[in-house]
Amino acid sequence: MAVWVEDEAGPYQTVPYSGQSWQMEQHPVRQPHEYIRNGTAKMLTLFHPTTGQLRVKGVTQSTNAILHPWFKSQIGEILKALPEKLVLDEETNQQLWTAWQAGLSKRITLAEKLPPLRMLLIWDNLQGHYTPDMVLWLFHHGVMPLYTPLGGSWLNMAESIQRIIVRRALDGQNPETPEQIIAWLEAVAHGWNTDPTPFEWGGARSARRVRSRARRHALGGSGACIRRSVRSKNTLFQKWHLACQVTH
Repeated sequence: MAVWVEDEAGPYQTVPYSGQSWQMEQHPVRQPHEYIRNGTAKMLTLFHPTTGQLRVKGVTQSTNAILHPWFKSQIGEILKALPEKLVLDEETNQQLWTAWQAGLSKRITLAEKLPPLRMLLIWDNLQGHYTPDMVLWLFHHGVMPLYTPLGGSWLNMAESIQRIIVRRALDGQNPETPEQIIAWLEAVAHGWNTDPTPFEWGGARSARRVRSRARRHALGGSGACIRRSVRSKNTLFQKWHLACQVTH
């Protein structure tokens, strides 16, 4: 199952951005204290955590008229590169779609007839993401939208990649126009895709699994583990054996 995450970052203003750099001692980089606010730029992001592939578009506005055509064009390209899904019977296919709504407090009404499920799209609760035209388009193309909870944007790994891209593009820079910001963001994203880094989920559940594995004892010869050490029993037996020898 292909899983992509989406988010919109910004706005980014035409102001000097602080950053770190190597400079001669006593000669730090100085940013101008006077600047003109000449508009803002935003960044539309689609990210594939499994491969690290990133799709970015810089814009000055993120209205539905701009967001939705970009979504459809990018998702269409992604779906074309995916292998075709096996055709399931109608009941099984409906159950597969419904399973992804288990436990949700707010569920989307699924269409009566659905194509094979090919992709999960994780994004936030932006009002434009609930537009019936957009949601039905996703359903028609086999894409299941999953919305992060209110105040739970950290669940979306697009937030993480955006921080990396923005920091690399704008730290220490003094853009004068939104077009400069857009060009820098897209250039950094292009550079990222030449050697992308996959992301792995490291949330609370992952931390619990790590702690659980730390409480186990690995056994040689296989991947088996035990929850209590067998070495302690051997040590007690050896102590008892030595005590008996001393007694006799």
